[in-house]
Amino acid sequence: MRSLIALLLLTAPALAESLVATRTIRAQSVIAAEDVALVEAALPAALDDPGLAIGLEARVAIHAGRPVRAKDLAAPALVERNQLVKLFFLSGGLAIATEGRALARGAEGEVIRALNLASRTTVRGRVGPDGALYVGWTE
Repeated sequence: MRSLIALLLLTAPALAESLVATRTIRAQSVIAAEDVALVEAALPAALDDPGLAIGLEARVAIHAGRPVRAKDLAAPALVERNQLVKLFFLSGGLAIATEGRALARGAEGEVIRALNLASRTTVRGRVGPDGALYVGWTE
């Protein structure tokens, strides 16, 4: 029993790995593999897998050496504010396509507002995987 206690006292605690930024990552930058690294430390709320961060966009600036947290990341925006976008309205057999101007940034699946350039009305649409806005899609 004493040898077991001595063995437990001699072993060093294993440190967890945490993901940190290797350089300052500006807000709205897409994170690449060279932007992050794993360190032997248990940092609060830090991700522990680079695959969870690579390809996502930084919502805030992440300074070099600071932990990369899930709440600081989001899907990359496909639509920028003031960008010209295609607007599609699909209902049953009816399909209407026109051009609009995005009034906000948006990632795939987000609902943003856009100005319909033909009618000068503001509409809400869901950003599709192609960067177009699908208007009237309530799902």
